[in-house]
Amino acid sequence: MTTSTELLMVKNWGNFRNGSPCNKNPSEGGESLASLVESARRELREDDRTKKECLERMREWIKQNPDIQNCPTDDLFLLRFLRVKKYSLHMAQQTLLKYLNYRKIFRHFMYNMDCEDTNVSRIIEDGYIFVSPYRDSKGRRVILYDLSKFDLEKFTGTDLARVHSVTYESLLDDEANQVLGFSHVANVSGASLNHVPLFTVSEFAQMVRWGEQSVPMRHKKITILNLPSVVKFVFDFAISIASDKLKARISIHSSTDNLCKEVEKNCLPAEMGGKMPAKEMIKWWKMEMEGKRKRLLSFDEAELLSDRGIIRRRRPPPAGGDGDAGLAGSFRKLELD
Repeated sequence: MTTSTELLMVKNWGNFRNGSPCNKNPSEGGESLASLVESARRELREDDRTKKECLERMREWIKQNPDIQNCPTDDLFLLRFLRVKKYSLHMAQQTLLKYLNYRKIFRHFMYNMDCEDTNVSRIIEDGYIFVSPYRDSKGRRVILYDLSKFDLEKFTGTDLARVHSVTYESLLDDEANQVLGFSHVANVSGASLNHVPLFTVSEFAQMVRWGEQSVPMRHKKITILNLPSVVKFVFDFAISIASDKLKARISIHSSTDNLCKEVEKNCLPAEMGGKMPAKEMIKWWKMEMEGKRKRLLSFDEAELLSDRGIIRRRRPPPAGGDGDAGLAGSFRKLELD
């Protein structure tokens, strides 16, 4: 098995400062503390004074907000929201409210985010979703998906959504991840019409639209491999309700050769042109998740009593139709079939 010193698995900035040997991937070069600080300054307008002041103001705002109960106020949690909004305090506060509201609305998969849950653990072991132990050349963690590994006979849409939540939340306390963002690589060759009834149209639309606005992740690149034409209408619908920024970061490829031109091979499992087998990557990822388990479960104590503080804005319906009506009809037909 690959040794931990070969892996670029940064826990937090303290590890950079301590010079831990696992902070550097010899084949990719890694990210020094100085370059990470510079990235935060350049991309997020972060400096020590701004960080300190905004953290203090976020804590005071949470303390005085009667609608928020038992919300974590440690640096790592609050920096998720400040960094994703580049230290715009008002926008960070709005994102936190939306995050707590998203958890409330989708309680069935945003609570009990337990990596040891039987279904969650099995889905990860099967290889549907896991995270590469290698960062890419820009220092980003690479989240890997293989839709053919999701067993429709055994698992539900709630199981699928929960395993996504556990995966993302397990990554968000890492300061390097907060600054540098994430790369997603999805092999969707196994997608079929049988996957469509996992969610209703309205739930799917809410998860995509609200999830982008509420979960404090910097999605820097989304690479899709082997998109079947039979489910392209679902992909097109998801794109229609995503932000322009996210749309611009999506690319589609029809072969692993083309994929490897865009994503470093070292980050990919051997089954997608890389070197380390997926099963070995999954072992590393499960160990990493176990270290976050108690932290994630503690979030269940946080509550948003009212969504009155959330500022909403109207969005135009997707091009070519009145809201979700056109696609809803298609989904209903597929569900009946």
